[in-house]
Amino acid sequence: MPVYIMMVTLTPEGRKTLERMPDRNREVNQEIKQFGCELISQYAVLGLYDFVNIVEAPDNETIAHLAINLGSRGTMNIMTLPAIPTESLLENIKSPRRTSS
Repeated sequence: MPVYIMMVTLTPEGRKTLERMPDRNREVNQEIKQFGCELISQYAVLGLYDFVNIVEAPDNETIAHLAINLGSRGTMNIMTLPAIPTESLLENIKSPRRTSS
């Protein structure tokens, strides 16, 4: 399945919810499975984002639906990025079907 990076910033409401109910994070992770996606790994980070999630999803439409659903609650803002395995990219670059300008 394709891999996506979901960069999450909590809103003020999201921070309040997480402070009040720390297990809410685990509940949201279970909801990801209900969309047919798999959470590969998750990190709390410092800086512009609060969490970085590595997620497998069947396709762009599914991950977009997941991001819209989670973001519609008003507790987080999400930036979703498709991830290309480095080896796959390098093999594609070597492919003769590509021409350089």
